[in-house]
Amino acid sequence: MSAISAIEMPSIRYAPVKRAIDILVALVGLILISPTLLLIALAIRIESPGPVVYAAERTGLHGRRFRMLKFRTMVRNAEELKAELRHLSIVPWPDFKLIDDPRITRLGKFLRKTSLDELPQLWNVLVGDMSLVGPRPTSFAVDTYDLWHTARLEVRPGITGYWQVKGRNSATFDERLRMDLAYIRDMSFFTDVKVVTSTFASVMKRDGA
Repeated sequence: MSAISAIEMPSIRYAPVKRAIDILVALVGLILISPTLLLIALAIRIESPGPVVYAAERTGLHGRRFRMLKFRTMVRNAEELKAELRHLSIVPWPDFKLIDDPRITRLGKFLRKTSLDELPQLWNVLVGDMSLVGPRPTSFAVDTYDLWHTARLEVRPGITGYWQVKGRNSATFDERLRMDLAYIRDMSFFTDVKVVTSTFASVMKRDGA
């Protein structure tokens, strides 16, 4: 099923040490930013009705489905409106992306530009669904993947990765998959530090979603 055998994996110490770093950073991060999380949650609730956090179904390690957390940045009926707006998408289906998406709230635009909507995913990192750095999880189920896509399922998905800092809005699904495989080939502590540093730089420039 997987094409991972064609990719040289990092040393045996990399995975457990990376997981320990993920847990430490996520735990400390959640404690330190808890006031910010509460303020964002209050602002979302004031601006529009609906839940504060959106739990999106994603495919993770070994194809296991999990609920990835994000602050809600869209109107409550965004999924229902998606079908009506599909013909306006600027990327091929099954991807979906609109320019000036009308479903996004005013606060949601700010949260996306600054990537603050991703902060709840530190909880996903803490419980083991995700890593700080890795292939970005997709909404597509495993049975929709081509064989060469499946290598990305052999590593824990990340909050950020190569396509966040190299592709951002412009990459197609296959281009993102190729960047995911490039990350798997390059995996190391040095690579992860570079990705995190580049992510902060992209956020500071507001090169967001």
